[in-house]
Amino acid sequence: MTIAGIDLGTTNSACAVWKDGRVQMIPNRLGDMLTPSVVHIDSENKATVGKTAREKLITHPESTSALFKRYMGTTRQMILNRQKFTAPELSAFVLRSLKEDAETFSGESISKAVVSVPAYFSDAQRKATIQAADMVGLNVERLINEPTAAAIAYGLHEKPEHTRFMVIDLGGGTFDVSIMEYFDGVLEVHSSAGDNFLGGEDFLELLVQKYLSSLNVNIKSLSKSELSKVYQQMELVKRKLNSADQVIVEPFLSNQSDSVTLLSDEFEKLALPLLQRIQRPVEIALRDARLTPSDLDDVLLVGGATRMKFLRSTVARMFRRMPSANLDPDMVVAMGAAIQGGLKARDAALDDVVLTDVCPYSLGIGMHNENDKTGTQGALFDPIIERNTIIPVSREQRYVTVADNQTELKVVIFQGESRLAQNNIKLGDLEITLPKAKAGEQSIVVRFSYDINGLLEVDVQVVSTGERLNTVIQNAPGSLSDTDIGKSREKLAALKFHPRDQEINRELVARAERLFEGRLNDEREYIRHMLSDFEAALETQDDRIIETARREFTTRLEPFERPLF
Repeated sequence: MTIAGIDLGTTNSACAVWKDGRVQMIPNRLGDMLTPSVVHIDSENKATVGKTAREKLITHPESTSALFKRYMGTTRQMILNRQKFTAPELSAFVLRSLKEDAETFSGESISKAVVSVPAYFSDAQRKATIQAADMVGLNVERLINEPTAAAIAYGLHEKPEHTRFMVIDLGGGTFDVSIMEYFDGVLEVHSSAGDNFLGGEDFLELLVQKYLSSLNVNIKSLSKSELSKVYQQMELVKRKLNSADQVIVEPFLSNQSDSVTLLSDEFEKLALPLLQRIQRPVEIALRDARLTPSDLDDVLLVGGATRMKFLRSTVARMFRRMPSANLDPDMVVAMGAAIQGGLKARDAALDDVVLTDVCPYSLGIGMHNENDKTGTQGALFDPIIERNTIIPVSREQRYVTVADNQTELKVVIFQGESRLAQNNIKLGDLEITLPKAKAGEQSIVVRFSYDINGLLEVDVQVVSTGERLNTVIQNAPGSLSDTDIGKSREKLAALKFHPRDQEINRELVARAERLFEGRLNDEREYIRHMLSDFEAALETQDDRIIETARREFTTRLEPFERPLF
């Protein structure tokens, strides 16, 4: 039984398996190890995922979506080609693509997976991830926090006893910090903190704003296609600034005649507020674990955005040591998830390791606020499970009535850290009937049970009658019911997917179309002819003719792909 390890990322996703005594990264249909988390729906109701879809993001932004992971666990919908999709549905497209790649690679059906999530993902976001997998027939054996997966990939459970380390994980859209310790065969998480709306895309946004302001161009004046080109070019600039002090960007927008020079020092200054946002979760994680930087044996950098040189310098200054970044930061999470998959499958080549994790947020209920005389504050938040409590965990708390002859009591469940309940995230509620009695004479016991996948179950019992109510927070924000999931499955099944063996040709055509739109006059006409010749080769359905035409087409397109700087 093969259990896939999947890193479902904001910008890119990856899949790996534990096979023949080692981690094997799974190439997608284009031979790449990373699949862009981008979905395109064309006019014929056909879905495309990955690199080809990313090309369409530039030429057809109205029918293409990216960065949807940021909206997991919310009710937000994205419109692609006049159809509405939720973040779990779009994530399901990506998972389906990864699942097919894994099945092609392994030669067997894949129905189980270990899927990574940011450590700071909420209950609703974790649930949405499981639902996305369910839509494509993947049973999630375990949700594993991304920093924990990275630690396993680094083999930190094989280090000397009592090794303490911090994992700093900055991906495309989320930021996580976890402090862990290995001892006696146990890899234990001491604390986690993070920011679900901070990632490499936010640093990219800084460059986009800087570039447009240098040209004195209002972002609202650009078409969707032009804006997509700006983001694509600034992504290249961001990468080049990791090794260069400056990058000169030649004109590529219409009505633009001047080049723009972007400096590494300026980029770092612009990024200072974001770097400060990174520092705060680091401090929280250390404080919650009751540790200082000198107590750590190592600091690991995970996630593609950690390649930024000023980020590495910031971390080095904070900890007065160079952080470790020996493994590919884009693949390390998928590698760790695959190892965990091997452990779940009880592979004989793996020594068992016990993983513990923590609850990333405090979970509790709202209780009566006797000092709220004006009715502006609302209920107080009473945590039942504090953040960074080791899970799985089950805790209970007793509450009493506050009014005479009170016959109903509403238990409202919240997640967060604010003193006032209304400032936290409401997860759900339960209403329970009580016998009439004087204030304080009737009581209930509320029990919270939080499992290893980060899912919360709530039990409420009336002490005097023994009556019980139970919920698994079905009405959390963005959560889908079984009926909703069934409808999503039907929606996805109705969409057509392009055959795997045609994907490399589709990607080449999409790339040529994007280059065609970015050129003028003779260059545009030249690309048009090349594209027509290649499409004529595709029409022959002769593999040898297509292979020859593809090689020639790729070679002739290369001069047009050369960067402008």
